[in-house]
Amino acid sequence: MVVPAVTAMAANALGVLRGGLADLRPVPRVLVDQGPNRSVYRMTPSPEGDPVLLVPPLAAPALCFDLRRGCSVAEHLVERGRRTYLVDYGTVAFSDRRLGIEHWIDEVLPRAIRKVSEDSGGRGVHLVAWCLGGLFSLLTTADRPDLPVRSITTVASPVDFTAIPLVAPFRPLVDLTGGYLLTPLYRMLGGAPSYVVERVFWATGINKQLTKPLAILQNLGDRDYLAQIEAVDHFMDNMIAYPGRTFGQMYHRFFRANDLVEGGLDLNGRIISLSGVKVPTLVIAGQADTIAPRRAVERLVPLLENAPEVRFETAPGGHLGVLTGRRARDTTWRHIDDFLGEQLSG
Repeated sequence: MVVPAVTAMAANALGVLRGGLADLRPVPRVLVDQGPNRSVYRMTPSPEGDPVLLVPPLAAPALCFDLRRGCSVAEHLVERGRRTYLVDYGTVAFSDRRLGIEHWIDEVLPRAIRKVSEDSGGRGVHLVAWCLGGLFSLLTTADRPDLPVRSITTVASPVDFTAIPLVAPFRPLVDLTGGYLLTPLYRMLGGAPSYVVERVFWATGINKQLTKPLAILQNLGDRDYLAQIEAVDHFMDNMIAYPGRTFGQMYHRFFRANDLVEGGLDLNGRIISLSGVKVPTLVIAGQADTIAPRRAVERLVPLLENAPEVRFETAPGGHLGVLTGRRARDTTWRHIDDFLGEQLSG
């Protein structure tokens, strides 16, 4: 038994040295729509049936839904016979600094949703979204009841920002400065640069980063484990910037005012209420998520008072892991499969 284990460890180490073990090939796709900050892809093959649109957050790359072969939400849905689409926002430049939340919920997502419906023969669209993508999907659907949305699934989408341990220590200082602690900085930079986003994301899992070398050595014989680490590193290396105005609105409305916990969002006097969501909704929280802990996510459930069904589930994993970790394959994805199976019409 020792010899095969040693052989596997040696083969894996050699694979890492030769360029990696993860299969990072994207799921085959075709571009069906494109516009400012919007590229919509249809995954292939494309069976008939209600379409599922994958909605990423800002700052994180769309490959969150297609992390690696064998651990890809997009690949899984295609293999389950779902007609699957993905919206990709592309890169964010300094010239995008004036784009606010309105751009994403008035332009980008509505256009993507309508195109996906049109491309699927006029069928209703089922949204599956992660993190901020979930909040934007909810706000878009609440504000635009005419959109052909049939259901929403949110994964790790927090609405109560006071329940996030990561930001709690900064709240007294923010309150003391009247909320303008970060304002001059993000205005000067035109937003939150990608390298800042990457460092913040890295900091939330600093304990894992510090122990990663030891964990790699301990799991050198586990090819799938090593491939997952490699794929997550690839994901982290492709973080995207936040546009300045969007970051400012999130900072002041989500973090400072905690608008969403009251069930709505104030965009310069324009109030969007989550009570406007009138489609079945699945809400999933990660059991080890420090960015969007269970309490911050579960608070969404009572706010969707007009949705015909609101289902809440938890699954193992941190912020990214709950969406596309190795255990997500048997937990989060099963919850999504069961929910979609009840909502899809064929």
